[in-house]
Amino acid sequence: MTFSAVITFLFGLIIITVGAEILLKGASKIATLLNIRPIVIGLTVVSIGTSLPELAVGLTAIGEGAGDIAIGNIAGTNLVNILFILGLSAAIRPLPLNLRSIKTEMYTMIIAAVLLLMLSLDGELSTWDGLIMLILGIVYLTIIVRTSRQEPFYVQKEFQEEYETPPLYEKKDKKVWAWNFMLLFCGIVATIYGAEKLVDGAVEMAKHFGMSDAVIGLTIIAIGTSAPELATTIVATFKGERDVAVGNLLGSSVINIFIILGITSIFTPGSIGVSADILWFDLPLAALVALVCYPVFKSDGMVSRKEGITFVSLYCAYLIFLLMYRV
Repeated sequence: MTFSAVITFLFGLIIITVGAEILLKGASKIATLLNIRPIVIGLTVVSIGTSLPELAVGLTAIGEGAGDIAIGNIAGTNLVNILFILGLSAAIRPLPLNLRSIKTEMYTMIIAAVLLLMLSLDGELSTWDGLIMLILGIVYLTIIVRTSRQEPFYVQKEFQEEYETPPLYEKKDKKVWAWNFMLLFCGIVATIYGAEKLVDGAVEMAKHFGMSDAVIGLTIIAIGTSAPELATTIVATFKGERDVAVGNLLGSSVINIFIILGITSIFTPGSIGVSADILWFDLPLAALVALVCYPVFKSDGMVSRKEGITFVSLYCAYLIFLLMYRV
């Protein structure tokens, strides 16, 4: 039974990762065909696309009565994004912070993490809580789109190279449109199907090993659903397109709370219960990590290699703590 659960989980993880990548390619290409500016694609479309596995997992977990997986996945994914992925990128090569919108994303990330903690203090996330988060998410995306116009030329060029505007003949080619809409549809189907298998396997493993749904969501599911962000960031690090990577990571961390958890809360009958462990440890930790980003980002306009190594080390210590004391 355990082996079968592991196979189901790994199969779901592969499908959801591949599905998210296909979905993201289709969505990004359609956005370029619609003449959406490359920097807007990078800061909004891509951030939302890489967060869709979390949405699929959250809705699936709620449907199976595993609300702690939905909450744990969001808190865990944001810790992976900032401490592990951003830290790993800086550890490989010091991470300059050139994007003007980083200031907006950083402040919003702090607000989102603190607000999530405050909304959870009554032990649940209601439909109204979800509506508040979703509205704030829409406001955030609107501000980011407006702020992106003020980015310097070299930053705009970096996004232009990553999301190249297609030639005119492609915009008029119905086959190109049809192909990318097919990619988008197939990506959505694969992501939903993969999420179902991933959650089924995770719940079964949790029962066998005596692990809580929260710990499963905070660890293997969070790491698994962060695969798109990890891949995007590592590739961007070695290609020297660091602004694309940072914008994606911070944007995803905000969207995970405001958009993803907001939608999940809205579509949950009643409310999502928040366990005491998540409420009093993981959510405060996620808020603390967001707050720590302020002095790190403001210090000298970059995340140094030393700071990156510290971030990764803290995440490893967090994982060890979860596996030793929370299982």
